[in-house]
Amino acid sequence: MTGPKGPGPGSGSGYAVGGRLVLTSAHVTGSAGTRVQVFHPGVGGSAGGTVVWAGTSGGRDDAALVLVDESLHWRPPATPVLWGRPDTKRPGTPCETWGVPDEAQRRGRPVEASQLVGEVNPGSGFVGNQYVVDLRSPVTGWPGDGTSPWSGLSGAAVFCDRYLTGVVASDRQHSDHRRLNVVPSYVLHHDPAFRATLADHGGSAQGGLEAVEFQDLAEPSARPAARLAPVTPAALLEAGRQTVPFQGRQDLVAQLEAWCGQGGFGAWLLHGPGGQGKTRLAHHLAHLLTARGWTVLWPRVGALPDQLLEVRRAAKPLLVILDYAETRPEQLTALVEGAAEHPGTSPFKLLLLARTAGDWWQQAATTTRQAEDRLTTARTSLLTPLEGRPDGRADHYLDAARALATALPAVPGLSGHDWTAAATALQPPRHLGEDDAYGNALTLHMTALADLLDTTRTEPADSTAGEEDVQDVEDRLLGHEVRYWRASATARGLSPGLGMDTLRTALAAAHLTGAADREHADLLWRRLPALADQPRDRRNQVTAWLAALYPAATSRNGPPWGALQPDRLAERHTGRTLDSDPHLADHLLAGADDTQAEQLLTVYSRCAAHPAFRGRLDNHLTDLCIRHHPQLIPHIVTTATRTDHPTPFTTALDTIISDPAASLDDLDALHSRFPHTSHRLATTAARLATAITRHYRALAEANPDAHLPRLAMALNNLSVRLGEVGRREEGLGAAQESVTLRRALAEANPDAHLPDLATALNNLSVDLGELGRREEGLTTIQEAVGHYRALAEANPDAHLPDLASALNNLAVDLGGMGRREEGLTTIQEAVGHYRALAKANPDAHLPRLAMALNNLSNHLGEVGRREEGLGAAQESVTLRRALAEANPDAHLPDLASSLNNLSVDLGEMGRREEGLGAAQESVTLRRALAEANPDAHLPDLAMALTNLSNRLGEVGRREEGLTTIQEAVGHYRALAEANPDAHLPNLAMALNNLSVRLGEVGRREEGLAAAQESVILRRALAEANIDAHLPNLAMALNNLSNRLRKGGRREEGLTTIQEAVGHYRALAKANPDAHLPRLAMALDNLSNHLGEAGRREEGLTTIQETVAIRRTLAEANPDLFEPALQRSLNTTAWLEGLES
Repeated sequence: MTGPKGPGPGSGSGYAVGGRLVLTSAHVTGSAGTRVQVFHPGVGGSAGGTVVWAGTSGGRDDAALVLVDESLHWRPPATPVLWGRPDTKRPGTPCETWGVPDEAQRRGRPVEASQLVGEVNPGSGFVGNQYVVDLRSPVTGWPGDGTSPWSGLSGAAVFCDRYLTGVVASDRQHSDHRRLNVVPSYVLHHDPAFRATLADHGGSAQGGLEAVEFQDLAEPSARPAARLAPVTPAALLEAGRQTVPFQGRQDLVAQLEAWCGQGGFGAWLLHGPGGQGKTRLAHHLAHLLTARGWTVLWPRVGALPDQLLEVRRAAKPLLVILDYAETRPEQLTALVEGAAEHPGTSPFKLLLLARTAGDWWQQAATTTRQAEDRLTTARTSLLTPLEGRPDGRADHYLDAARALATALPAVPGLSGHDWTAAATALQPPRHLGEDDAYGNALTLHMTALADLLDTTRTEPADSTAGEEDVQDVEDRLLGHEVRYWRASATARGLSPGLGMDTLRTALAAAHLTGAADREHADLLWRRLPALADQPRDRRNQVTAWLAALYPAATSRNGPPWGALQPDRLAERHTGRTLDSDPHLADHLLAGADDTQAEQLLTVYSRCAAHPAFRGRLDNHLTDLCIRHHPQLIPHIVTTATRTDHPTPFTTALDTIISDPAASLDDLDALHSRFPHTSHRLATTAARLATAITRHYRALAEANPDAHLPRLAMALNNLSVRLGEVGRREEGLGAAQESVTLRRALAEANPDAHLPDLATALNNLSVDLGELGRREEGLTTIQEAVGHYRALAEANPDAHLPDLASALNNLAVDLGGMGRREEGLTTIQEAVGHYRALAKANPDAHLPRLAMALNNLSNHLGEVGRREEGLGAAQESVTLRRALAEANPDAHLPDLASSLNNLSVDLGEMGRREEGLGAAQESVTLRRALAEANPDAHLPDLAMALTNLSNRLGEVGRREEGLTTIQEAVGHYRALAEANPDAHLPNLAMALNNLSVRLGEVGRREEGLAAAQESVILRRALAEANIDAHLPNLAMALNNLSNRLRKGGRREEGLTTIQEAVGHYRALAKANPDAHLPRLAMALDNLSNHLGEAGRREEGLTTIQETVAIRRTLAEANPDLFEPALQRSLNTTAWLEGLES
């Protein structure tokens, strides 16, 4: 705190904000260039100074910066202040100010200070861009002579805890001296000249304004201004220091900026290996956004979920960056819940950084309803190597060397070397353009740092810097770190009493388990054999040694040390320690709490994944998990879904499951830890479900009354797990047995078991449908609906959503079986239920209503009620557009789906241009979604492109339609190569459409080739599963016959259409409702083939059968089938006109 005195008669207050800068009031100092005096109250003497920036005296930016002269009477602050602002509309934010007001002065005595406390209410004074401080202890006894007790306080800094939030301007009128007007920090920082002055003179505002309400949530080390000076060279590589200027990734940065500019909530996951640049990219984005007035929050690891819910109050644009998100699921859930309660009046973006996007991400997106709404469709991006192109690596290496050379003098003991000359003399590594390891940005930076540090070696080097093996760079840097470890140990008296091997082990232990506080640290040291017998003061010295080398981000009660950074260095060091002493982890687990055990497994798996160990640590980690599985089971499962190296954990789980001594209770407990779905654990989960079912079957045989319900549950779980690994036939058998058991149980006690029976039937219907047994699946879902109807009548609050969902599924199955009217009636009932549910709870049920309306539009179109179908599609689009505006990440995919359907409905109504517009919007949305998350959205983009190509064809834009379907086929080929089971059917469908588009532009040979490939694919699919794929094979054959006929190969075309008719006859015999229309289409086509082949009489017989079928269909539904009947009558007339 200071007391500046300007040229006028009065004086004011001020605050040293960094370097030799003092923040005060413009009406105290005067304009820029004015000379003033500055003093510290309670200290003799004063120093001169010059106003280097000034706002408007008495204006809304009534503040000034004074640059104090070099003087013995001036004490500069140790570090710059932290700047902040209230970021919510919550009233009552505590604040304080400290200055030299007249109220504190006494004649004949030294200038006295007064420290005042109060609170800021952000809503007060906001129109005039002011803060108003309500003082807690108003002054008493001040004479009413028109003077103010707060004269002299002008220019005093107002702090909200750690953050400088504003500058006192004046006593507020009409407040009886109880309130102060304050110039907000955000007003000052809005002026580029103010920010430049701070930066030029050591009062850097780097990092922008922090949210004062979130300061206890934030990771202190994420604030550039709060970051401590580097203690060892490796600290320069910490992403948050931003030592090396940001380079590259312009496209991704532009996409992130555009995403932030969309407004509303959004989530984006960036994932990639350690050192790829995730955190550095996030810091760069944060820097860009803070310059635009955004608040950026990096939550600290220890922040509690209840605390993180406070983000819901954010009133300014907010970016939350959650680093190591895969290890922080509870915090992620809390942030999503906070976002759900956020009013949406300002942007709220959640950027997640993780090494993988595996099972942990799927689980996070389904943890709560809010997570489903906000994370299921979040963007995900795999961060590829920054320097993937070898030709850019040399420049990047040299840039990094120059930047590091500038920063190295700040490291203790390194200021005497000419680092600039060293950087200038460096040559890029010899294999820079050949070794892909240099594509990793951190590897390149570590190499540059190691090469610089090696220039200080006095002993002869074995090789030049540029010839070192890239794989050894971490060991080279660790060699330089060891010098600091040894010097610090000697300075603290630890050496030679404790050997360096012991201290290296202590550092590895600290990285493996961490410590919550100093007492926790002492317990950790007592678990290490080399330190357990040491006295407490010696163990405390080890803690102090670590804390000095790698300081904690905050000195408050918390972890006593930070971490060796970057992570890859710590993992290399820890891995070497574990490799030489595999039982270190056993010692650390003895007495470890859950947090430490989970951290140990996470770090161990990262060490095991390090390429330097070539799998040597895998067996050690697996054996550790097996030895300690009673303690570690929950952490083994959790870590397996999060790590990028799960093999040691899945191997341990398989061993534990197959152990004959494993009890049912142990297996059940293990199963309860497994996620509902997990790609990584799918095979292990199936083994576990099989073992549990075997146990329950034995128990049920001995005591059915007691154990049949649990056997039925186990069988239901087994069917799901077997389906996840593609063993569908076995899964179907388990589902059927579960239904049989639950049916018997429900007959004996319906109140207890009917809901379980309905669930089992629903699952069985899905299994039957996936195997093409649609009739049985339909019967099964009909029974499930019957049960849900009874349950909903008895308890609608509990079961009406289940009934609506089951009705939606039933409608789909009925439509697939050709029972269109029944399907329509069913989906209409589902829509009715969802309307009622959405009216009572729109947040929960509006998305479901929009989904049901989308399905209703399809069913109405299938029965020819196109106007009504169009209305339902338009309502679905309207609902989903509103949902997407409020939460684009959650609802944009659904909006794209509804637009796709709307485009079809508009086209069928003859409104082809509007239909084309809807299809184009759908493709635009899905293209953006696929660019952000191709795994989730590329199939949908391919489908939307297929629809768009049809719409383009309808309006005569055939070349564009062809280009569009070619893109769709390209996507489907790539998808089918990666997952043929899932995508070969769609590739065959797209090839069928491609053949049509090629034919339209006269490229008949290419169209024929596409049609032939489609038939080949669909024939193979039908051979593997005839029930599921025979209809599509028949359709492909029908199209191929047309391509052959138009290509002049009439005999082959006739043979092909005859095969198609044969398949449709078999299908129509089994299910006339579904397949008679298609049979009629194929017969119509066959009659044309026969007529062109001169077989008039056979053609007439065939078309007469077609007319009979279509006449029957038209009597039941004239709107849908009259046009087709008329076409068949026209064909009849043509055939009759042919000569015999």
